[in-house]
Amino acid sequence: MADAHWTILTPILAVSALLSATSLPRAVAQEVAHDIAAPPVRLDTVGYLPTAPKRATIAVPCARCRVVRVDDGRTVLEGDVTGPVLNDDTGEQLFTADFSALKEPGTYRLVITGTDSTAPIESAPFRVAADLYRQPYYLVTRAMYLWRCGTAVRGEHDGHVYEHAACHLDDGYLDFVGQPGERKPGVGGWHDAGDYNKYVVNAGVTVGCLFRAWEDFRPQLEPIELDIPESAGPLPDLLAELKWELDWLVTMQADDGAVYHKLSAPDYSGYIRPEAESDKRYFGEWGGQATASFVAMTALAARHFRPYDPAYADRCFAAAGKSYDFLQAHPEYHRPGQHGFTTVGYDSSDWSARLWAAAELWETTGDAAALADFESRCNSPRPAQRRDRQNQPERQSRRTRSQAEFEANWDWGNVANLGLITYLRSERPGRNEELARRIRDSLVTTADEIVATRDAHGYARPLGNRYYWGCNGGVARQVVLLYAAHRVAPKPAYRDAALDALHHLFGRNVFGRSFVTGLGDSPPLFPHDRRSAADAVDAPWPGYLVGGPHPRASDWHDAQNDYHTNEIAINWNGALIYTLAAQLDDAPWSDAANR
Repeated sequence: MADAHWTILTPILAVSALLSATSLPRAVAQEVAHDIAAPPVRLDTVGYLPTAPKRATIAVPCARCRVVRVDDGRTVLEGDVTGPVLNDDTGEQLFTADFSALKEPGTYRLVITGTDSTAPIESAPFRVAADLYRQPYYLVTRAMYLWRCGTAVRGEHDGHVYEHAACHLDDGYLDFVGQPGERKPGVGGWHDAGDYNKYVVNAGVTVGCLFRAWEDFRPQLEPIELDIPESAGPLPDLLAELKWELDWLVTMQADDGAVYHKLSAPDYSGYIRPEAESDKRYFGEWGGQATASFVAMTALAARHFRPYDPAYADRCFAAAGKSYDFLQAHPEYHRPGQHGFTTVGYDSSDWSARLWAAAELWETTGDAAALADFESRCNSPRPAQRRDRQNQPERQSRRTRSQAEFEANWDWGNVANLGLITYLRSERPGRNEELARRIRDSLVTTADEIVATRDAHGYARPLGNRYYWGCNGGVARQVVLLYAAHRVAPKPAYRDAALDALHHLFGRNVFGRSFVTGLGDSPPLFPHDRRSAADAVDAPWPGYLVGGPHPRASDWHDAQNDYHTNEIAINWNGALIYTLAAQLDDAPWSDAANR
């Protein structure tokens, strides 16, 4: 709600402006942190939608704030700030400026007065525009194309050219799955993160979020071209990009329906271009979580590709059925052996992936056995959860939880939320309505908890004081739940909290910086990304969300070697793509609910 003390001073004419993308020279010593002093005024440096709330966090004592136009310096809005309030996880006394009354498109700054400084303090510039998130959506989604393995890629951004030649054309060998010296085709897919390996489990949550975006926001997404080789072809561009990953995923299926856990070199490479990595790459042993995630992904593909390419949909459907049959014959969790690899394990129990697999197969086929499988699992307690050291949210509640309960903080190790949403949104007959009611109630409770956490945080961070490896992806991923909750129990606070997730990632945080390369003010310049490190270009490859601070709110460094906080990864981008897709227009919630 806008502060009652704010008054509009003058009409504003619309202005056009490019997103602010800091263009600092790359340092020679990339191994050290290239941190900068946090600005006192911390806001979304990409901007705000005209009809949405607009707030900034201020980390110095102040009394008033005004909004000025960048083009002529004219003050258009002014008012008091509120605070201070102690923000527990950063230890700061924080003030809040609410300038929600600003609705006219344009480019602005906040100017803070009444401080200890003799001069007013200015914020970074920001835009107000109805199409504000279209360019970020394009850049972040096109970054998936630039992650492609097994082909040459090329892109341009902010005057720079990013490209590499075809890479990893020898994928891959079967030595670790009992066939020494034998090779099986495995070319394609996306590089997983700042390294060049490929993992089925992390593909699962990524592909799941992207298909969820397609299902929720298809009218906005279908016409958008991403300038990829398949543009203007028979598939919408987002589906074409998903197909690149799915074409690789089907190569990970063994003859009996089991799915290999990963395709990886034994060790991580140095900071070299992808085409320069010549180490042999090997299929890892099959795993229960990989196989179940594969079923869910290919069942989703069968459903969503059918209007455009029925033959491809049939191929995906057959692959899903084969692996689902394998899972039914192997009900116990099979942990993939990873002896011989030092690359990331992505190892977790498979209960959530099996739940998701059953939901997607039922939604695609109407199969009664898959429905019974899903509902039986929902009525069972969760098994003990295995945790991988890397890329997992912090430990969950110790209480026994049902598999039908939502988790606010989720990632590749717990994809049950995706299956629960599919079941809840389904229009197929035969669903257990009492179970659907329980799932709905859990979803609404979880969304309300996210909103309450946002309300209590000085930077309106929906994830509150949880900081772990890849927590920025966790911030974005909560938006999937907020939008799902709105569809069953409409509430404007859900959309506001979803926008606050974006605001946090684009600069309303303790660093006052964007966490996405090439977007917003002072974005990361030295992500843990081998392509960026090996390039001669003076800016990193654009459109990538870095992992974010942990174990404390202040523990993030813009350093190439700091893979704990500054790496990039497909699951974080996949979550951000969903979050941006949700905001591609400035429609009110009454319209958004039916899109």
